[in-house]
Amino acid sequence: MPDPLSILHVDMDAFYASVEVRDDPRLAGKPVCVGGPSKARGVIAAASYEARAFGVHSAMATGEAERRCPELVLIEPRFERYTAESRRIMGIFQSYTPLVEPLSLDEAFLDVSGCQHLFGDAVEIGRAIKRDILRETGLIASVGVAGSKFIAKLASDMDKPDGFRVIRPEEVEGVISPLSVSKIFGVGPRTAKRLEALGVRTVGDLAERDRGDVLRRFGASGAWIHDLAHGIDSRRVTPRREEKSVSHERTFPEDVDDREELRTQLLQLAEDVAFRLRDHGLRGRTVAVKARFWNFKTVTRTQTLSFPTNLGPRIYAAARGLLERVPPGPLRLLGVQVSNLDDVRTPIQGQLYGGEPGAEASAGKGQVLADSVSQARLARATAGLDRLRRRFGRDAVVPASLLGRKPRHGPPRD
Repeated sequence: MPDPLSILHVDMDAFYASVEVRDDPRLAGKPVCVGGPSKARGVIAAASYEARAFGVHSAMATGEAERRCPELVLIEPRFERYTAESRRIMGIFQSYTPLVEPLSLDEAFLDVSGCQHLFGDAVEIGRAIKRDILRETGLIASVGVAGSKFIAKLASDMDKPDGFRVIRPEEVEGVISPLSVSKIFGVGPRTAKRLEALGVRTVGDLAERDRGDVLRRFGASGAWIHDLAHGIDSRRVTPRREEKSVSHERTFPEDVDDREELRTQLLQLAEDVAFRLRDHGLRGRTVAVKARFWNFKTVTRTQTLSFPTNLGPRIYAAARGLLERVPPGPLRLLGVQVSNLDDVRTPIQGQLYGGEPGAEASAGKGQVLADSVSQARLARATAGLDRLRRRFGRDAVVPASLLGRKPRHGPPRD
């Protein structure tokens, strides 16, 4: 296990909303939310603490948020802005330790066990990071300091906003025992209901249960949650978290039945996913299309490519074929996901971009070579366009069929 008090969890307070308030001080003290408009079936991506006082929270439908808080100030998301601020914050973390595990744009675990001689103990480092973030970005972070990831994350949440909490090993049992069992990482609503049916409502209740009984009832996850109830968490801080998939999806303001419009939406989603893959140095082999009908029935169609890609046209070509396999009917949501990911530095075995298996036999080696050259040229052109997008914004360069359409970049969902 990590040494006592070597793990930090840093979580930005109401990150998206705080960036907006910082950029426009006139919003200070107002119930600010970042999200999509209610008329477009939008949801709240972030809520300031003034908005939270009305019961508004992230993932809530914007219409419900506006009913709870009639004075709500709703701001359209600027995810490129939030990503840029996230990079600045992660840079601050990296200046203290290379062992940084990002969980999202606004939170990360840090292992500072080897940094004491340079920067002081974990408590001093935590306070220094909190000061640096405020000085360099004008934003406020909450910090938890403990001997494990689970306890550090609990600690950072205890005194929000602008919190700083240290939980020492001898304090763990007294701090976590009274907490709701739902605070345990891995205990979702269904597991919480099952535990409540057994009379287990707090972390302490779970810790008192016989370990063997918990294992019999909950399987392998039972061992995990029972250990956490005792404050036992041996997970290490992993500097690069394994990305499992990259996706974008959009809920339409009104149900869409026009297949040509759906294909245009699909192109925009595919380009968004491709940009994020390239931005993260990834490419993927499996493309999926998610479609939700007017009656909330949801279907998914998938295809595994012969070779991994992060190019928008190739992702769109696969997604368009998958859309044709979705039954006709009005859709309220459409999404594109790419999974089965690898690092762009991983060599591709076999043909470089040689198309589907058997391409040589059906098209001839000359055609396969031409396809390979075409794909290589597309990759080089895309790299140049990405440099323009990073400098002038993602909508500086778009496919011709998307010209004039309002940008619709939603929060990434993995």
